[in-house]
Amino acid sequence: MFFDTRTPPRTRLDAGLPVLLLRTDRNHFHHGTLAAIRSLGRAGVPVHAIMEGPANPAARSRYLHRRHPWAPPTAYPSELLSHLRAIAERIGRETLLVPMDDAGAIFVAEHADSLRPRFVFPHQEPDVPRGVADKRRLRDACEEHGITSPESRTPESAADVDEAARDLGLPVIAKWARPWRLGTGMRSTTVVRTLGELHRLFAATRHRDPDGDAGPLILQRRIPAGRGDWFFQGYFDENLDCLFGGTGRKHLAHPPQAGHTVAGEWVGNDELHRLAVRIVRLLGCRGLVDLDFRLDRDGGYHLLDFNPRIGAQFRLFTDRNGLDLARVLHLHQSGRRVPDASPAPGRRLLVENHYVQQAAGRRLLRGGTLRPLRDTLRPLREADEFAWFAGDDLPPFLAMGRRSALRAVERLRTR
Repeated sequence: MFFDTRTPPRTRLDAGLPVLLLRTDRNHFHHGTLAAIRSLGRAGVPVHAIMEGPANPAARSRYLHRRHPWAPPTAYPSELLSHLRAIAERIGRETLLVPMDDAGAIFVAEHADSLRPRFVFPHQEPDVPRGVADKRRLRDACEEHGITSPESRTPESAADVDEAARDLGLPVIAKWARPWRLGTGMRSTTVVRTLGELHRLFAATRHRDPDGDAGPLILQRRIPAGRGDWFFQGYFDENLDCLFGGTGRKHLAHPPQAGHTVAGEWVGNDELHRLAVRIVRLLGCRGLVDLDFRLDRDGGYHLLDFNPRIGAQFRLFTDRNGLDLARVLHLHQSGRRVPDASPAPGRRLLVENHYVQQAAGRRLLRGGTLRPLRDTLRPLREADEFAWFAGDDLPPFLAMGRRSALRAVERLRTR
């Protein structure tokens, strides 16, 4: 394992271009924010971040230049624009604005004229991020362009729910069309295993405007993850050329079968790489992208999700010279040449808190036998990159551990 505290000359960044990380979703455990802080901060770039408060573990990083107050939600664009302008005044120079979630990416694209010239960011057609992040619009785009994706339904009645369950089979995947507008604590994607559970979930949507807030509920055929859970992350310039990209295999997810990567591996997959680049070009998304795929029994890759921003596990794709997607973005937006990548297939990333949570859930340590303990520890020994632990930046890891323990105690009290 290595920690790239120094940046090789061929990937050296412009320290004169500071960065502001924009996150709109309250989540103290968003490890992608910490990854961006460390990657750019280690390269000598002043990193600013909008955070909930000092209790956020990422706020303890030695590589964070300054924490700024939490921003108004994107539902109030004029207030958010004013907040960002005030931060820009405090920074005092042109700043690279990096949205960390879909809502932020949509906001930046749709308000680009108002954000410039205080901020720089990749040129984007205003409606593209919303078009790929909205699950219903993405489904329609897949049908229009012939992109393979799981069969889905958007039920409007209880009878539609019964029909969808019959046609798609159970268990089925339930998704909100606009997950970035969900309330706190609500899951964007759920594996629904019984018809009764499906009807209860659908009934809950009837108490709200089905086309408002998070949009309608979409039911999608479930492709078992055991056949291959894959993702692609990349950076595309104004000509939709891929300057840097990698394909990875998701070995564990949180929540299981329907969530983000807990244990992932960089696996070279030329077929999937070509497919992902083709999809990005068809849908016209520039800048950073994060796509999820699943391999079906027919041997075809199905597009599950398209996120128009940096993925939380982007540090998995760190090449042999320390180049990653955050640094590619900074190099390109500062006018510097992006060097050819030196891929590092086999590299592994682990999100410790969610891995431990899943290990406990599977009761791998029951009975205290040596073999289950050895199996549990193996991924920890094999990881090249951790979401929280870093030998040169321990405080975020310690703060995460404390918050995780407090949360576990609170849950026990609630139960």
